[in-house]
Amino acid sequence: MFKSVLFPVDQSRDSREAAETVASLVKLCSAQLTILSVEEEAADSSAPRLSTEAIDQLLESAKAIFAEWGITAQTMHRTGKVAFCICDVADEINAEVIVMGCRGIGLTEEGANESISNRVINLSPCPVLIVP
Repeated sequence: MFKSVLFPVDQSRDSREAAETVASLVKLCSAQLTILSVEEEAADSSAPRLSTEAIDQLLESAKAIFAEWGITAQTMHRTGKVAFCICDVADEINAEVIVMGCRGIGLTEEGANESISNRVINLSPCPVLIVP
């Protein structure tokens, strides 16, 4: 079914809770898993941003969680507009599905109708599974 799964993560509870669904899907399909963290380009240079070390720690923590389930994962870190980066990486790695939590940290100023997950659904080159 799906041979390549992309799992974008952030520090949200929804992202952590989606991990179990991702693990089930990866195991069911014997798929390759890529975990992605996207650092939002700040329009305002004074806006708080995660350090590179914090992002590396987030990715390693996610990778360790999947390792506990016997899943080997590749990690990636990108900087840019979150939804665009997720879709670009999906295209780059030929992901067959993107799995993500429904409410990450990245709600936009426009609100839920323009949430990151909604934008990914509209821009994605592959199916998107949103985990509530």
